[in-house]
Amino acid sequence: MKLGAVYPQTELKGDPQAVHDIGLAVEKLGYDHILVFDHVVGASHDREPKLWGPYTENHPFHDPFVMFGYWAGITHRLELVTGVLILPQRQTVLVAQQAADVDLLSHQRLRLGIGTGWNYVEYHALGQDFESRGARADEQIPFLRRLWSEHVMSFEGRFDRIDKGNILPRPKRQIPIWVGGFTEPAFRRGGRLGDGYLFAGNIDHATQGWERVRHHLKESGRDETGFGRELITIRATNLQETVDTVKRWQDLGGTHASVNPMGKGFTTAKAHIDFLSEVRHRIEAGGAAPMVV
Repeated sequence: MKLGAVYPQTELKGDPQAVHDIGLAVEKLGYDHILVFDHVVGASHDREPKLWGPYTENHPFHDPFVMFGYWAGITHRLELVTGVLILPQRQTVLVAQQAADVDLLSHQRLRLGIGTGWNYVEYHALGQDFESRGARADEQIPFLRRLWSEHVMSFEGRFDRIDKGNILPRPKRQIPIWVGGFTEPAFRRGGRLGDGYLFAGNIDHATQGWERVRHHLKESGRDETGFGRELITIRATNLQETVDTVKRWQDLGGTHASVNPMGKGFTTAKAHIDFLSEVRHRIEAGGAAPMVV
């Protein structure tokens, strides 16, 4: 199983030195990938209808593609993962170009995790419709793959169009697209269109979600062999819970896990790095299968 680390950006006040230090440390510690959450607009929850998500106007987020461009230049082997990019609030062709550049500059180290999000204020600020976000994501995924592979193309969809155009340079491969989310439409999207699935939460919910994704893989006539499944340990509240969660997910057949250092009371980059170091050490000392590096 491959092991990654979540970049704890909401707890580091947008500190550029932390981006540098944690990126290098995660690679040096032997992690396989670094995973970044995504939001463009923070919003006060003092509104109707209520926002249910965990972030407000007080939580900083770096742009994933800009951050990945920086890490591409200072790291050598870390896979760069969005977990997840809120795809439907963005222009599809622009995402295709940004992702292609990151993949080229990093020598094919991008994994594009996508989801639909929960913050309608963010959608409206970016000029996109919130209610149709699921349908738009379903259209965007195959459109991205065509943009990455076709020299000149025409496309007329419900949400996007291009008339005998292209992006250039294109990536040297089809960038992996993994789907994330907690709902049946997300599980269906993952099974029909994804290269893997990103689960976040406790293992019981992730296991139930995996059964739904497997169902949709079968319904779509797709083989689950080679289909990735990752758990982000956002529900683990301390060091030992994190280690136990990763080990249990591995025993259940998970292909990837990402260690989340947030919500543990850390206030400095060093404290986050120390936590990630100890998690890695305990997993290796506990007899888990060797990590792929």
